Amino acid sequence: MTTRESIQWFKQTFGTQLQNTTQQTPYSVDLLCAIAYQETGYIWSSMAGKLPLNEIALLAVGDTLDTPNRKAFPKNKQALLNAPNGAAMFAIARECLVKMAKHVKGYSGAVSNPNKFCHGFGIFQYDLQHYLTNPTYFLEKKWSDVDACFSHCITELNAAKTRQGWKSKIALTDQEKVFVAIAYNKGSANLSKGFKQGFKSADGKFYGENIFEYLRLSQSILATVNAEPVALPTTFAPLPPPTPVLSNKKIYQVKVTSNQLNLRSEPKVPRNNQGSNVKTKLPNGHPVSWLSGKATDKFLEVETSLNGAYFRGYAAQEFLELVKDNMIIPVSEPSTTNPDTGILAVYMPRTASSITKRTAIASALSLNEPGQPVRGQTGIPADLKQSLLTIIDWLNVDKPTHKRYQPLGNSTFCNIYAHDYCFLACVYFPRVWWTPGAIAKLASNEIVQPLYGNTIEEMRANNLFRWLRDFGERFGWRQTGELTKLQNAANIGGIGLIIARRKDDGRSGHVVIVAPENELGTAKRDANGTVLAPLQSQAGSRNFKFGRGSTDWWLGEQFAEHAFWIHA
Repeated sequence: MTTRESIQWFKQTFGTQLQNTTQQTPYSVDLLCAIAYQETGYIWSSMAGKLPLNEIALLAVGDTLDTPNRKAFPKNKQALLNAPNGAAMFAIARECLVKMAKHVKGYSGAVSNPNKFCHGFGIFQYDLQHYLTNPTYFLEKKWSDVDACFSHCITELNAAKTRQGWKSKIALTDQEKVFVAIAYNKGSANLSKGFKQGFKSADGKFYGENIFEYLRLSQSILATVNAEPVALPTTFAPLPPPTPVLSNKKIYQVKVTSNQLNLRSEPKVPRNNQGSNVKTKLPNGHPVSWLSGKATDKFLEVETSLNGAYFRGYAAQEFLELVKDNMIIPVSEPSTTNPDTGILAVYMPRTASSITKRTAIASALSLNEPGQPVRGQTGIPADLKQSLLTIIDWLNVDKPTHKRYQPLGNSTFCNIYAHDYCFLACVYFPRVWWTPGAIAKLASNEIVQPLYGNTIEEMRANNLFRWLRDFGERFGWRQTGELTKLQNAANIGGIGLIIARRKDDGRSGHVVIVAPENELGTAKRDANGTVLAPLQSQAGSRNFKFGRGSTDWWLGEQFAEHAFWIHA
């Protein structure tokens, strides 16, 4: 089974237990599916459909002893034999190893050594180091009882949550769930390190990274008890749906007589740089939901959704007006496919047999070099992420001979680099776009030929900012309001962009790629794990494959507005 198929089988097979176990807890069915696959997926997926469920649960055992690297109890066979009822426990651990090895490749060597035995028991791998304090769990084979096994996992997760200082939390974000899982694996999680924590497998991936990927995969699979699970059409990265706006007690809208309204991260306007705390700009007539603030306050705390992005912040009350009727603030859902009628994707036409290379001076043509890499379509985060890193490495934006991206006089080519990256990732982000006259005809379903300087024109960063706002949703793009979500999307193989529009429209704005974290670069996080500066890749006045750029560069006074965009 593939990873997706395995998680889908697990989610459906144990649907009742998963739902019952996670009710009235801060955890989720998808988190338990992720932990189960990380811990023992390679075991139970080999037995699925071949053995009864109770036997699969019994043989969900792993990791073997005797080993010189073991520090915890029992370090070896003799240490276990010296413990109370140790001989009985060794017999159980050895028997489970032998039976499991008949179905799972890679354990034949361990079976051939009579001193080897398992020390991880159950779907969620409760370690034998706890035998001295909880011997009955092991001696009575309680891990083979699925209900007891699932319940025990919740107990262990609660202990991990407490170790993180979150004992009183009754709800957890997806990011916090992953940190609890890391603490479940290694005792505690350092939030500032992100998900690169916990057990590191032979492929270089950490426990936390795997949990996050499997969590997202599970979330992309719909399953209800006594019904077949349905995998959502996730050709690319399994991004979660946009965050809804839940409160609707009091709805305001931006006054139509005002300019765009700044939504700020704090209820004040900084003196030195008035835009330094602006989270986004809300258009005229845009609805917001009241969260806090009195009628006499200068600012109200509000929440809203804009282009699919959830925002919470402070808006000046003088530019808001109360909407008398309660309403649900709509949340935009990006299209899952590019349109095949009306306003379509367009590329610069090329002459037959012409080749556009990285080594050539920038042009309006898209790349078509032989052997150029593309993003995979497996829907598996690890594969998608690696293919994106391969694309970045192949584009090699800071290589001097790749003239397509090198500054030329006062001209820089962030727009072309971002287009090339998206193009190879099979995501539409235009290098050229239709003129207004052509758009009017296309909207009426007229056929329009792409003619440079007539019906199509080149796109600079300022144009691309507006294109994402006006047409992005049609081509699968949506905004996000948080850098952490932006980085997380890239880390599971999605596309992330940061784009800013210049105040002086005659000067170029800037757009950068948010790259997946890897051994060559990571995001900067605060002590709570919140991303302060994502890992970026850019062409511009300074080209780099991986870096964090200038701190909050998009809040610079030269920019009129900025946005974070993601695409599956």
